[in-house]
Amino acid sequence: MNSKYIWLNGEMLETSRATVPFLTVGLHYGVGVFEGIRAYDTARGPAVFRLRDHLVRMEGSAKILGFRDVPYSVDELVAATVETVRANGFGACYIRPLVYLAEGGWNLTIDTGKPHVGVAVWEQTVYAGRDLSKGVKATVTSFTRSHPNANMTKAKVCGNYANSVLAKTEAFRNGFDEAIMLDPEGYVAECTGANLLLVRGGRLISPPLDAILDGVTRNTLMQLAGEMGLEVEERRISRDSLYLADEAFVCGTAAEVLPIIEIDRRPVRDGRPGPVTLRLQAAYMDAVHGRHARSDEWLEYVGVVPRSVENSGDFVGRRVP
Repeated sequence: MNSKYIWLNGEMLETSRATVPFLTVGLHYGVGVFEGIRAYDTARGPAVFRLRDHLVRMEGSAKILGFRDVPYSVDELVAATVETVRANGFGACYIRPLVYLAEGGWNLTIDTGKPHVGVAVWEQTVYAGRDLSKGVKATVTSFTRSHPNANMTKAKVCGNYANSVLAKTEAFRNGFDEAIMLDPEGYVAECTGANLLLVRGGRLISPPLDAILDGVTRNTLMQLAGEMGLEVEERRISRDSLYLADEAFVCGTAAEVLPIIEIDRRPVRDGRPGPVTLRLQAAYMDAVHGRHARSDEWLEYVGVVPRSVENSGDFVGRRVP
């Protein structure tokens, strides 16, 4: 990772100085929440895609995990994120804000510790460090997606991702690129670090939100699909329905829109990315690069200092001198 500066607890530090002591509960027990966000190059300079939506979700994750007092507001973290991207001098980059339990908490109680907050950025252009633009081969993993009453599935909790690591490692070792996880009742949930969407009969189909993360990219694509005139449906998906899909794709901040061309060694369609997937992929890339009608609504330009608008999820800003 080529990160130069990390914002940590209100200070911009050189990456080598932004360290965590070994004896930190967030490290030992996975007690923390995070987000994955991206900035993109646009004609108006670097811009972060749906920054506030991601940070509002992180605030919700912190509340779900039980943090009572995160020391920075969403507005402050928006400003910190923009400043961290600017300090590193990156155009397109990946952004990782993190709230983790520090300074106590060894008795497994959040209230006896103190949360620390950081924002890191680095340049990342391909998913999982590899070019998978032609599509991925997926398998249904033997590991079940966590039950919503065991590990809160609406929160991006650090420790939750041990479940994903087990599933994806199994998939990789068996010759696949990605793992599809079923929920505790045996219905399709999501992939290891991204949502899963299907196309069948011209309709875009998603598992319901019951046991999956409410993905920002998923939400974006469902809005774009509706604007294209595609019918969007949320419903339970059985495992065998995966094999009957006309198209399938993974979607998330890191994955963006990544076609699935094979599931359990069965080709999806003709084993090539499908037309609906490619249309949505193109619309998404237009949106994140500032070329879509919704771009101004969804992009936070790094050359603009954000100023929150009361009772609104949007920003207006002033140009940095």
